[in-house]
Order: sequence, then structure tokens, then C-alpha cells
Amino acid sequence: MAKKGETLKVTQVRSAIGRPRRQRQVLTGLGLNKMNRTRELEDTPSVRGMINKIQHLVRVEESG
Repeated sequence: MAKKGETLKVTQVRSAIGRPRRQRQVLTGLGLNKMNRTRELEDTPSVRGMINKIQHLVRVEESG
């Protein structure tokens, strides 16, 4: 787990069209629903788990 205040910059780089419903739900849960949309998310184990489920659809950059 990261230190307090660290964030992850998550960008959707591939479409959710044709993906299983669960993967589309994870994208929505992270606040991503359109191509090239970026969100700054807190670096927590739950967010990391969600990103691991859809790692083929997003690009992740660590920032802090």
C-alpha cells in the first residue's frame, strides 16, 4: 500500500464495447466510461484490485 496522499492517474485507452459486463462495471466504478478519459484515484488496495481486473483497457501512471 502507498503512503498517504499518493494517487494513481488512470486513463482508459481501449473501448469497453464487446467486453464482459463485469469489466464495463469496473470501468464505471473507476469513473471511466469514454476513451482517453483520465481520473486521479487514491492508491488503495481496492482501487489496485479494480485496475488489475481491467489492466488491458487502461494505462496507469503513479503520481504523488
